[in-house]
Amino acid sequence: MTKILEVWKDLKFVSDAQALTEEEQKSILPILEEELRQRKCRRIQYLLNRSGIKRIKRLEDFDWKINPKLPREAFLEFAKSPWVRQSKNLVLVGPAGVGKTHLATSLCHQAIQEGETTVFVSCFDLVGKLKNARNKHALIQYYAAVRALCLDELGYVFPSPEEANDIFQIISKRSEIASTIVTTNLIPSQWGKLFDPATATAILDRLNLKGTFLTLEGKSYRQPKH
Repeated sequence: MTKILEVWKDLKFVSDAQALTEEEQKSILPILEEELRQRKCRRIQYLLNRSGIKRIKRLEDFDWKINPKLPREAFLEFAKSPWVRQSKNLVLVGPAGVGKTHLATSLCHQAIQEGETTVFVSCFDLVGKLKNARNKHALIQYYAAVRALCLDELGYVFPSPEEANDIFQIISKRSEIASTIVTTNLIPSQWGKLFDPATATAILDRLNLKGTFLTLEGKSYRQPKH
C-alpha cells in the first residue's frame, strides 16, 4: 500500500488511493509507475532543451588522469552534496582547456536529471542576450529565478558598466536562494579587470556566501596527443 500511495502522490491524483482494493492496487501500480517514469523523462528532456547546454558532458566521462593536480576530491565532494537544494555556489578558476566547462556542464546535467530548472550560458551570450532583450528586466528575473545557473567563460568578455551591473543584479538576486556556477580564467583578485572594484567585490562577496572556489591547473586537454 505504501508504494502505490507514493506513486499516487507523485502523480498528483486527487482521488483516494486507499479506496482501491488490494487486487486493484496490484493491477494498477505497474501502469502508474510507467506513467510516472514517462512524465519524468519528458520533464528532463524539456529542461535539457531549455538549458542552453549544447553538448552533454557527464562527470563519469571526465579524464582526471591527464591533470593529476586537479582538485578531484573537493569537486566530487561538491558534486555529491545536495548543492542545488542548499543553494550552494561554485567558482572554477583556471586557464583554457583544463576542463572547467566540462565539469560545470556535468553539474548542470546532474541538476536536470534531478528535475531542477537549469541554464548554462557563456558570458558572451549572456551579454548579447541582455543587450538585445526587448524586456531586459524580465530576462534578468528569468536568470535570477532558475534553480541552477552556470555562467561560463567569465573573463573573456569585457562588459560595459551597464552590462556589468546587469550581471551583478542576476548574481545578487540569486544569493542564498539559488545555485550559481561560474567558470573563469581570472583569479578573484583580477576580477577588477572586468568590473569596477566595488562591483567586483560585491559579486565575489555573494558568490563566496555558501560558495566553493576551486583552482584548476595543468595542461590543456586540447593539446595534441602524442
